[in-house]
Amino acid sequence: MKHKFVTALCVMSAAILIGNAGIVFAEEKAVETQEASTEKTDNVLEDGIYTAEFDTDSNMFHVNEAKDGKGILTVKDGAMTIHVSLVSKSIVNLFPGLAEDAKKEGAEILEPTTDEVTYSDGYTEEVYGFDIPVPVLDEEFDVALLGKKGKWYDHKVSVSNPVPASEEEAEAFQGKTAKDLGLEDGNYTAKVSLEGGSGKATVESPAKLTVKDNEITAVIKWSSPNYDYMVVDGEKYEMTNKEGNSTFEIPVAGFDAALPVKANTVAMSEPHEIDYTLKFDSESLKEEK
Repeated sequence: MKHKFVTALCVMSAAILIGNAGIVFAEEKAVETQEASTEKTDNVLEDGIYTAEFDTDSNMFHVNEAKDGKGILTVKDGAMTIHVSLVSKSIVNLFPGLAEDAKKEGAEILEPTTDEVTYSDGYTEEVYGFDIPVPVLDEEFDVALLGKKGKWYDHKVSVSNPVPASEEEAEAFQGKTAKDLGLEDGNYTAKVSLEGGSGKATVESPAKLTVKDNEITAVIKWSSPNYDYMVVDGEKYEMTNKEGNSTFEIPVAGFDAALPVKANTVAMSEPHEIDYTLKFDSESLKEEK
């Protein structure tokens, strides 16, 4: 009887120890989960414009020295994109992913912008820049590049240390707004330049502009009737005409800064979105009476 009682006590003690161990393990898991959740939350930026470090695995593919290793990181609706100015025009395209996927039909290739950089000695030159989607901060991700010889190369890049951009940096990136320029509601014209694609397409310049409540809308008339829609800042815009060259009304964030757009062409065997960059010249602004 005594032996049975001792055995029962041992079983109960073991059960209590196992139960307590389970509680401790559960508490540790809860703490780990909470810490991971907090870390993930801390890694999410509020919508806005930041400067951030852009690092690569190559001495041939990196930010221009005039930019001190940094790019402009834009966050909108939680999606992050970094604009980086490179060292030259030798890299003609980028792809957010692996080189083998960049070669596949329908791959969304990143087209360059033409950026003007100024070095410490005052010398200025034009180089290519790119708007690169950023899936995560402080971790490496894949970006493939296409050189002038037509070969794709795999690279690893990372974006880190985002800091809210100053007013000057934000204005230089976003351009001058209608409010910055003191534009009253009304109709205007301004010269517009187009980059990207094969280089064959053009847009009518000067373009007609409408300003209302500090919002700018531009009429973009292409040199071809083969575009059926445009995409600006993630929004789709349909043609405003039924005959003649493709015409659209699109929003313009600001003057004197690159405005990335997509235009869908139906001239190929299959419809295809092409990346372009528009830039509106504030010095050419004229009010229409």
